[in-house]
This record gives sequence, C-alpha cells and structure tokens, in this order.
Amino acid sequence: MPDCYDIGMKTRREVLGDAHVDRAEAAKTDLDRPFQDLITRTAWGTVWASDAITRRERSMLTLALLAATGNFDEIPMHIRATARTGASKQDVLEAFQHVAIYAGVPRANHALKLARQTYAEMEGADETR
Repeated sequence: MPDCYDIGMKTRREVLGDAHVDRAEAAKTDLDRPFQDLITRTAWGTVWASDAITRRERSMLTLALLAATGNFDEIPMHIRATARTGASKQDVLEAFQHVAIYAGVPRANHALKLARQTYAEMEGADETR
C-alpha cells in the first residue's frame, strides 16, 4: 500500500501538473527537502487526497484562504490548478467575494488582480478586464 508521500506526490501531480512538480522537485535543496517532504505528505497526501469534498470545492477553499490570509504568492499556482480541479472562473469570483466580505476588500481585490493576470497568461493573452 502506498504511503502518504506516494499518495501526496500523485495528488500533487494531478492538481498542479507534471511540469510544475518536476520544476519544484528539481529545485529542492538539502535545506528545504524536509519541508517539501512534509507538505507532500500532509497537504497533498492527506488534505488534498481526501475525498470528503471535491477538488473543485477544495480549490475554492484554498484560493479563498490564501487571499484572506494575504498569502498572494501561491494564488497564481492555484489559479492554474483550477484547469485540473474543475473550479470555474465564476467559482473563483464567488470565493473572492466571500473574502471581500469576511476578510477585506483589499485582499479580495488583489487576489482578483492576480487571477485576471494568471487567466490571461493561461489563455495566451494580455491581462483582461
């Protein structure tokens, strides 16, 4: 039976894509290897691997939490992941509207800016309005 690391790596690849995971794996160093293993086992091998809610719902929750806590650096990565999780642009907008009401308009506004830029990159166009 696979352990949490193997499950986590499989889930991580399914959500983020092989190219992203391959780049991240190639960039690991002795310093951050234990941390990367930890998040692969826990975030990806336990939380994201759970079937208690859908990946679409988990994607929306993750984006809302990243925006609400001001952890903007990971928003583009998780916007790209929506292509694999099934979260639509409307789902993302709904999540960020919740952020605006419960965590603050500036955080939601910045998250939406990042989402627009990332969707435009994904679509091979300039930033859309």
